Amino acid sequence: MGSQLVGNGNRAGAGVLAVAVCALSVAFYTPSAHAQDLSGLPTQLLERVEAAQQACSDMENGQFALELGAIHRVDLDGDIERDWVLDEAGFACSTAVSLYCGTGGCMSHFLVEEHLFSLLNQGWDMANIGPFRVLLADVHGSQCGGINPTPCIVASVWDSDETVWRSTGAEWE
Repeated sequence: MGSQLVGNGNRAGAGVLAVAVCALSVAFYTPSAHAQDLSGLPTQLLERVEAAQQACSDMENGQFALELGAIHRVDLDGDIERDWVLDEAGFACSTAVSLYCGTGGCMSHFLVEEHLFSLLNQGWDMANIGPFRVLLADVHGSQCGGINPTPCIVASVWDSDETVWRSTGAEWE
C-alpha cells in the first residue's frame, strides 16, 4: 500500500505528505524577535536585543531569533516584584552558531529596578536563604582557580541600599 501512495501519485498520499511537511515545519519553527511583541521589554534589555540582531545581520546577513526562554520575569531582590532577566542563551543567529555563547557560557543580563548587571555564566537559578533572595550562577572554572570544567558556583545577593550585587569567595579551612 505504501508504494501505491508514492508510486502512482495518489492524492491521499500527497495530502498525508503535505500535512506531515506542515507539521514538521511548525514543530521546528522558531519565531524571530521581529515577530514577537517586545513592547513591554525595558529599554536597557531591548537595546541588548537590538545589538544582538545587528551583530547577527553583520555576520553574512544572518537572521536573528529570540528563542523561547530568553526572557524571564523573576524576583531577584526579594521585594516580591518580578524583575527582568535576558539570557543570551536564547539568542540564535542563522549564520553563526556560537555568536552569543562560548566555552565560558552565555551572558545573562539582570535588571533590578533600573540597574542592569551582566554575568557570563553556564546557568543560573534563584534560592531563598534566610531573609535573602540569592542568585546562584554556574560560572567558568577559572573563577575558582581551575579551568573550564572545574565546578564553580557564585552566590550573589542584591544590596538594595547600595544597588549592587554582593558576593564573596569563601575561605575554607
